[in-house]
Amino acid sequence: MNLIDYFLQNQDLVLMRTFEHIALVACAVGLAILVGVPTGVAITQNKLIADMVLYLGSVVITIPSIALFGLMIPILSQIGQGIGYVPAVIAVFLYALLPIVRNTYTAITDVDPALREAARGVGMSALQRLYKVEIPLSLPVIMAGVRSAVVINIGVMAIAAYIGAGGLGSIISRGISQSDPVQIFAGAITVSVLAIITDGALFLLQKKVTPPGQASH
Repeated sequence: MNLIDYFLQNQDLVLMRTFEHIALVACAVGLAILVGVPTGVAITQNKLIADMVLYLGSVVITIPSIALFGLMIPILSQIGQGIGYVPAVIAVFLYALLPIVRNTYTAITDVDPALREAARGVGMSALQRLYKVEIPLSLPVIMAGVRSAVVINIGVMAIAAYIGAGGLGSIISRGISQSDPVQIFAGAITVSVLAIITDGALFLLQKKVTPPGQASH
């Protein structure tokens, strides 16, 4: 069986696994955005804390993904969630945090001080400056962090099949267990295509949230 025949004969399976994969990554990265953006904003107030948080994030991201998934098993087994959806989402959530926190922190700290002074001069409070000036100007860089997190973790999530999370990694793992290169290539190609399409869509969204002045710059 060649690749084309495999996709034609198993299109329902591939679509189901693709949607599973998207749901897993979307949940993990969505949680990372909810936690990472406020964290990135908060640590701009203290350089020492910022360095510690970013260092910790760097340490987590150096842990091999298969090892991190493995570490989730004994920890989450205590609550009956050692394998499956929950450990996969938590592991990818941890991987997604660093680029989001780092880009948010960098974007906020790089806002032109003159703009902050101008906002202060018209009577804006610190909270108003954050929501009306700093975050809108920082959105393109924050989106770049989200984009990196999503694309990287589409690949990482493929390994989650080994802890029973499903997704496109299931096709690859079955191909490996059956010594079937067609299934391995089918899973790998689908993951790659999904990453490319997602990257393109997020790039367009990043351009959309970039103010014209910043885009031209």
